[in-house]
Amino acid sequence: MSTFQVLVAGPVSWNRVVRLDDLPDARPHTVFARSHVDTLGGTSAGKALHLAALGARVTLSTVLGEDPEGGLARAALRHDAITLLAAPSPSGTEQHLNLMDDRGGRVSIYLHLPDVPAETTHEDDLRAALDACDVAVVDLAEGSRPLLARARAAGRPVWCDVHDYDGTAAFHRDWVDAADVLFLNDDGMDDPLPFMRSRVAAGTSLAICTRGAQGAVAVTATDELHVRVRPVTDVVDTNGAGDAFLAGVLVATLAGQDLRGAMEAGHRQAAVALRSPGLAPAEPHP
Repeated sequence: MSTFQVLVAGPVSWNRVVRLDDLPDARPHTVFARSHVDTLGGTSAGKALHLAALGARVTLSTVLGEDPEGGLARAALRHDAITLLAAPSPSGTEQHLNLMDDRGGRVSIYLHLPDVPAETTHEDDLRAALDACDVAVVDLAEGSRPLLARARAAGRPVWCDVHDYDGTAAFHRDWVDAADVLFLNDDGMDDPLPFMRSRVAAGTSLAICTRGAQGAVAVTATDELHVRVRPVTDVVDTNGAGDAFLAGVLVATLAGQDLRGAMEAGHRQAAVALRSPGLAPAEPHP
């Protein structure tokens, strides 16, 4: 079987993750952290690592600063199956502060967003990756927005993850409209099914919404499918679980599995993320 080629475009960050007994209330007070760690973040980093772990060859297009945080992110992404195309951000590397509790709750505070470089870099490598890829995964980031149209023009399937989209936010619309396969979670909508049905009616081939411990629901033009998930009792870190789910679904789909099988593969890969500190299990770097 040939190795699948995937282009992933979007955010890579260097984050501080702070673990608390409970997320803080919106009032002035003091809380004490149980632990904290500085680690790789960014939805595109998570997808790249899990896709590589599943045997895909990945080209990751992102923006990183020439700063210590950028160096740490580059080192964390060093993998035989990942080709990193990092355009230099003149303002430094993206950074977040993530407040986490043991129940999966999270507050993500954006400390710094990188500026999009004025000049295109790695253009030849990016064009070659787009021409060669089986799927283009284009994540939410200003720098990756132009790839939506480029991937569609190249005839590549476009997979997009709009996370906690509420159905109205203007920033997300280009990704929502461009996606052949659309992922989201249910944090932004009480009932995501009407939105998912509307996207499939508009031409999206598949919409999948993750619902945490309730599993995931999928909508196609001919079917609606709810696939439950086996409980994960030994959760270490919820960061990266959604990215892992998409990676599992994508690789299983390319391997020819049906929708239920692909979603079950997504759940299995999400469980790998949940049992691992950080976005994905650590692998030895060359």
